[in-house]
Amino acid sequence: LLPPSSHHWFGTDNIGQDVFSRVIWGTRVSLMVASLAIFFSLLLGVVLGLTAGYFGGAVDYIIAGTIDLFWTFPAFLLALAFAAALGQSLGNVILAISISYWAGFGRLMRGQALSIRERQFVEASRALGAGNGRIMFTHILPNCTAPLTVWASIGVADAITIESSLSFLGVGTPPSTPSWGNMLNLGMPFIGEAWWIATFPGIVLLITVLGFNLLGDGLRDVLDPRMKGLRR
Repeated sequence: LLPPSSHHWFGTDNIGQDVFSRVIWGTRVSLMVASLAIFFSLLLGVVLGLTAGYFGGAVDYIIAGTIDLFWTFPAFLLALAFAAALGQSLGNVILAISISYWAGFGRLMRGQALSIRERQFVEASRALGAGNGRIMFTHILPNCTAPLTVWASIGVADAITIESSLSFLGVGTPPSTPSWGNMLNLGMPFIGEAWWIATFPGIVLLITVLGFNLLGDGLRDVLDPRMKGLRR
């Protein structure tokens, strides 16, 4: 429990581990978990949302109902339930966050596909004999990249928060894996005598989440044509 010094910038924890080194390594863990979780959520949500929005009918009814079912539950509570059932591991945390977050991408993609499939360039492509797959992935999906990019950047911030919360509660990454949530959990019993154990990981977590949220807002301003006039 050494305080911050020139030898240990963020101090040491109760078993002598350097907090600064663990914060750096925890950055790698948190960003890896969040990036992979959002990637798999994006992949699943885009495929299902695009399929539902383009084909409509019974396909849309089934997929949209599934999306609404997952959307009903708060992402954190759903991830908590899956993480507790699957056990502590990086893979299980990624899977739990992916399952809890894909519905947002699905709803966004479905709404975009419903709108774009009625555009004239889609009708022209269909009249020229283009197949469903070509229309979906060549004409509709590229026109949805802007909102998906914004949602993904904000989703990384949410995924980092969820991962840290799960680890703090003891159902996320294993205790042997340095992550910001584990460090917050480890530092709570010593918050009175060794404030640095939990404070520095918390500050880094706050700055990272704020940074990704600001990135999402900036991307929305740049990629959304309706926001261009408001930036003047």
